[in-house]
Amino acid sequence: MKTDDLVVMLATGAGIAPKHVAARRYTIALGWGMPISFALMLTTIGLLSDIKGALVLPGFWIKFGFVVSLAAVSLLATLRLSRPGADRKSLPVMLSLPVVILWGLAVVTLVQTDSELRIPLLMGQTWAECPGLIAMLSLPIFVATLWAIRGLAPTNLRLAGGSAGLFAGAAGASIYTLHCPEMDAPFIAVWYLSGILIPAIVGLVLGSRLLRW
Repeated sequence: MKTDDLVVMLATGAGIAPKHVAARRYTIALGWGMPISFALMLTTIGLLSDIKGALVLPGFWIKFGFVVSLAAVSLLATLRLSRPGADRKSLPVMLSLPVVILWGLAVVTLVQTDSELRIPLLMGQTWAECPGLIAMLSLPIFVATLWAIRGLAPTNLRLAGGSAGLFAGAAGASIYTLHCPEMDAPFIAVWYLSGILIPAIVGLVLGSRLLRW
């Protein structure tokens, strides 16, 4: 019998794991994953030099709002994928909504910008380093989230791993906003999302191994 078939058989009729167990494990995981990621940011790339000035700009709160909202919905998706029997039908819409809104804003911004300024607006000044740094900062959160999931009862290990990576990427990106000087929606829509998708793809590809019972 294949491992996936065995997992499904064992989970059949098991019902949903007690919610407080999942909440406790995720609280513990985030309690050390997020601070380690933040400390990693401080010790490697540092805060934005004019962080106080950035905090009063609408562009900062747009990018921060995007990554936090994506982190929130992907955390909810990960919670549901951690427990057999939880509703998953609404997950695609939930996960795509923050991205669609940001892309819409990016398109409007580009349309309203002179053609010769569109490429600089899209590429910014840090496009080459942005995705890799987000992926780096997501690593402690990714490891912590995988630990939380392994103590529960995921039945689709690939999707659970992908969702964990998506959450870790978005959470890591939220920390990266404190370093990144870029504020334009087109840049965030392409390069932030690219960095967020790196751990998501890793989790999706390796989920069956990383989360195997």
